[in-house]
Amino acid sequence: MSKLKIAIQKSGRLSDKSLDLLKKCGIKFSNGSHKLITEAKNFPIEALFLRDDDIPQYVEQGVADIGILGENEVWEKEKKVQILEKLGFANCKMSLAISKDENYTGLSWFKNKKIATSYPKILKNFFDEKNIPVEIEEIGGSVEIAPGIGLANGIFDIVSTGSTLMMNGLKEVEVVMKSEAVLISTPKLDEAKQALLDKLLFRIKTLKNAAENKYILLNAPNTALHDICSLLPGMKSPTILPLAMEGWSSLHSVVKEDEFWDVINKLKSLGAQGILVTSIEKMVN
Repeated sequence: MSKLKIAIQKSGRLSDKSLDLLKKCGIKFSNGSHKLITEAKNFPIEALFLRDDDIPQYVEQGVADIGILGENEVWEKEKKVQILEKLGFANCKMSLAISKDENYTGLSWFKNKKIATSYPKILKNFFDEKNIPVEIEEIGGSVEIAPGIGLANGIFDIVSTGSTLMMNGLKEVEVVMKSEAVLISTPKLDEAKQALLDKLLFRIKTLKNAAENKYILLNAPNTALHDICSLLPGMKSPTILPLAMEGWSSLHSVVKEDEFWDVINKLKSLGAQGILVTSIEKMVN
């Protein structure tokens, strides 16, 4: 029987989030990441726990069929893999930073300067596109200390809150790109494994749809229903049920998470009352 092999970071927050995603997809692993290889109990899939920067190579070579990792590692390794789905977690920025005492005048400030990074390919591609010559100093970790010890004029690294930069006397000056966790695959999947992958993708997209939407229930005067339906089209159209009070109805629909607050204010202005908004566990289009 065919079985998918999925590569997951062996430790850290991305590993935990990846396993949580698979759990929400109804896939249960025994002993989690305590083993380097573990098989699911209820889905034909096997997890390989690897260093995140090794995952693109393993997936390209077909040792693993699919993998979950940060987009930044996909860009940096430049392996022949396909990004199938953005997963909406492990979001971060990849930014340029310099000493907080420097007078930054724009990207031209970096011309002929030395930049320390663990992502030399992404950085080189960025400055090549801008036609700005720079010197790249590749180091394995703790790039934030490079300007302070005279190793480089600036750094290029992952930035989340910016607190590490401040602790090292640096300031963020340019966001080069944004990254998040993605699902990648090898270009060599056979028909049976592709069918399993399609099932997994269906589950992931169902969860993403649920996370991006809210279920909304409200009471409204019948005279406002037309305008309210235009605000809340739902998946196809809202469900409308008459209330015991004449001239009023209950309306059930779905609203996008990022449109939520704007819509709520408009609903109130149309006379909607008793508005109930709740999370959706799973949502199938």
